[in-house]
Amino acid sequence: MAREFELCPGRRVGGDQPCFIIAEIGQNHQGDLDIAKRMIRMVKDCGADCAKFQKSELEYKFNKKALERPYTSKHSWGKTYGEHKRHLEFSHDQYRELKKYAEEIGIFFTASGMDEMAVEFLHELDVPFFKVGSGDTNNFPYLEKTAKKGRPMVISSGMQSMSTMHQVYQIVKPINPNFCFLQCTSAYPLQPEDVNLRVISAYQSAFPDIPIGYSGHETGIAISVAAVAMGAKVLERHVTLDKTWKGSDHQASLEPNELAELVKAIRTVEKAMGSPIKQLLPCEMACNEKLGKSVVAKVAIPEGAVLTLDMLTVKVGEPKGFPPECIFDLVGQKVKRTIEEDETITEQAVENHVKKSEV
Repeated sequence: MAREFELCPGRRVGGDQPCFIIAEIGQNHQGDLDIAKRMIRMVKDCGADCAKFQKSELEYKFNKKALERPYTSKHSWGKTYGEHKRHLEFSHDQYRELKKYAEEIGIFFTASGMDEMAVEFLHELDVPFFKVGSGDTNNFPYLEKTAKKGRPMVISSGMQSMSTMHQVYQIVKPINPNFCFLQCTSAYPLQPEDVNLRVISAYQSAFPDIPIGYSGHETGIAISVAAVAMGAKVLERHVTLDKTWKGSDHQASLEPNELAELVKAIRTVEKAMGSPIKQLLPCEMACNEKLGKSVVAKVAIPEGAVLTLDMLTVKVGEPKGFPPECIFDLVGQKVKRTIEEDETITEQAVENHVKKSEV
């Protein structure tokens, strides 16, 4: 079982802990602080554990030419990519306001630090954990500096290879043992054939001492629920208030009714995972009493006869007698009294019967 650690104050992940559900607001707030607050309230009301944003210090994330290139997409908020990103980027003071709001309503708040300076700010902001977006997972200097901050880390693995993820593990583990990997495919929206949920199992085998999770960009909730059934201990999904809004992430996001249904489905699946011990349960007793079968005499059996298989059959009997799995154990045993045809065979009718021990 993957080890546990405290991801947020009082909230552990891994082992037998419930899945930690991150609602990725990202930049789906359209650059509007009031919308961002509405989204924090929405994810809280839907039952998610954490509201997450994306923080960039644009001059550290992009070079000048990247910021100056024309951006003519229907999703653009400006003539250049820099203007577009600046429209969507909240200031430090706005982030402080959002974190305070999240604390007031009782939901954890964090952000992906999209560059080293953003991580510095989030560290100052005192977020409970750092989210490493897939674009920085192979940014080894960034990983090392982030790990040294000492906060728990959630590391996505979109666009990466297993070889790279082994390198990430080897870099982070000696510095900061409190981290987990998320299986992720960086496509928006993500097609089912590109999800590769089996990577979750591969990660569980390759990295048995850390929790494994899933970050999904698909439509709907079925795949994410399946990820939890496979053992994902952290789940991240993008969320929106309206999929028709301008922005490339909205189509790969969940609207409020979908997020609420996802949380409900995950908690139901977690209950259903239950125990690995197979046994007759109290809830099955009524059905067993009504329909559970017993060994019955196929023919009349005289007192003193030694039972053979052709004397016996299995039926729903009244009263209850030997269960069907004991039929072969009864062969060769002597009966103490006459047993009528179609009569249930009970312990009282068989000499020296020793109950078969249950395994």
